[in-house]
Amino acid sequence: MTRRIGTLGEKSLHSALKSWYAQPGDQIEWDIAGKYVVDIFRPSTDTTPGQCIEIQTRRLGKLKTKLSFLLDQGPVRLVYPIAQERHIVRIDANGEIVSRRKSPKRGRIFHLFPELVSLPALVTHSNFVLDVLLIREEEFWLDDGQGSWRRKHWSIYDRRLLDVCE
Repeated sequence: MTRRIGTLGEKSLHSALKSWYAQPGDQIEWDIAGKYVVDIFRPSTDTTPGQCIEIQTRRLGKLKTKLSFLLDQGPVRLVYPIAQERHIVRIDANGEIVSRRKSPKRGRIFHLFPELVSLPALVTHSNFVLDVLLIREEEFWLDDGQGSWRRKHWSIYDRRLLDVCE
């Protein structure tokens, strides 16, 4: 049985990056050997072999078993975005925007390294390619009382892509 997230469970950032990355002829939500579903499958051409493209916006360690399987099948490109610039949009319980501000945090390429610790053997695999995208994003905080105490109980509801910088 295939475990499938599909496009319904996707957040805006993941969906936008998938659209940004996809090229004509690519297969979206492609089933690999009835075991895994990849975000994008780029079929082989005369000059390049087929390639699986996985987009992961957080926690690379969750992909460890999936990537191990896919790397044995062929080339895999992992896309990981880092928010170089973030705007925080607060939304109240009624869905109204309360405020919008620029976050003081700046994502840098070195923010990737703690994530890579969970995949030490995979990053050196000959079929593995890592694309790090520096992006601008909006992060939506919802006033539902369920979030972290650091955000005064506001939950992160969604993240939306504004621009790909590099």
